[in-house]
Amino acid sequence: MAIGATIHTFEVQLADVDRSVYEGITLRVARHPSETDAYMLTRVLAYCLEFEEGIAFGGTVSSTEEPAVVVRDLTGRLTAWIEVGAPDAARLHTGSMQSARTVVYTHRDPAKVAALWEGKRIHRGSDVVLYSFDPGFIDAAAAKLERRNAMTVSITERRLYLELNGATWDSAIHEARAQ
Repeated sequence: MAIGATIHTFEVQLADVDRSVYEGITLRVARHPSETDAYMLTRVLAYCLEFEEGIAFGGTVSSTEEPAVVVRDLTGRLTAWIEVGAPDAARLHTGSMQSARTVVYTHRDPAKVAALWEGKRIHRGSDVVLYSFDPGFIDAAAAKLERRNAMTVSITERRLYLELNGATWDSAIHEARAQ
């Protein structure tokens, strides 16, 4: 019998000063057995950093139909394709063709992630944005994850301040282009 997903709950207080977004959000996140804590936390942070009407978690870790996070307008049309980790160029190509905006949030070395895409065909590749955090930020915070999490996410001047279960960290939000 296969092991099922583990549900993690996040009570998030979001204050994105850069975009004037202030929300209290409850997230129930299904963590697949093959998903690392770092990947799951990056997925949650991507959701918070991209928060807008119509945002939702997409497919599973192995899904080829949807990215980790999606944004749809009121008609159901895909407006943002948000990947997490180190997606291959083919996924970015698909996402860029299907949505107006394609971004990637990574908990890995951004230079190594971008190197995976070099020389590969990505529709509107120069428009694909790769976001990353300071080295060690995600791993340190991921070590504090529990099944039920209290989380405060504040963003100001592209700096992320995170409080997770009583511990705090901060990181710049680094930005690079895919090609």
